[in-house]
Amino acid sequence: MTTPRRVGAQKSKTRTILLDRAERLMLDEGYAAVTYRVLAAKAGVTPGLVQYYFPTLDDLFLALVRRRSEQTVGALVKALETRQPLRALWEFANNPTAAALIAELTALANHRKAIRTEIAEVGEKARALILDALEESPGDYTFPTEPISPEVLVFLVTSIPRMILMEQAVGMSTGHAPTLDLLERYLDRVEPRAAPVDSPEAGSTPS
Repeated sequence: MTTPRRVGAQKSKTRTILLDRAERLMLDEGYAAVTYRVLAAKAGVTPGLVQYYFPTLDDLFLALVRRRSEQTVGALVKALETRQPLRALWEFANNPTAAALIAELTALANHRKAIRTEIAEVGEKARALILDALEESPGDYTFPTEPISPEVLVFLVTSIPRMILMEQAVGMSTGHAPTLDLLERYLDRVEPRAAPVDSPEAGSTPS
């Protein structure tokens, strides 16, 4: 019978340092740079010690995702206590370090199913927390009827589909359909689709 391989304790200071160095390495050089050898050099330990705490690279990446997820959800819950859920979300989304790390983890998730599942779960959980906070908030979230500049329009029309595709790649879907429907209805209003050439409407002439 094979003896189960020993794994370092989750509360270990060494494990925390390894996760800190791995996160920094991912931010500085991208997820592809995270290997046992490189991480060991950054942390000043042997590759064997890294593998003792994380038997596979998937174990390492999952630990990174789970730690970041706990921090994210915890910070979000605290921020939502202000009763200004959209402002809390805005400030959270504008954290450059968190955004860069999420981008790297999302790219990694495209190649590792376990990571993809984990990211999707925490993403949907965070979005549900925000939606619940919006429902409980006394604020009026009707979008203001003020002029929108061409620059803003171009950014929204190009960035929203990209973001949806990125989220779909890791298994997230909350809010996608209504967002696309809103954009389609807006486009139909400001730029109605031309009738097909062979349709009765296209061939008719004003009387």
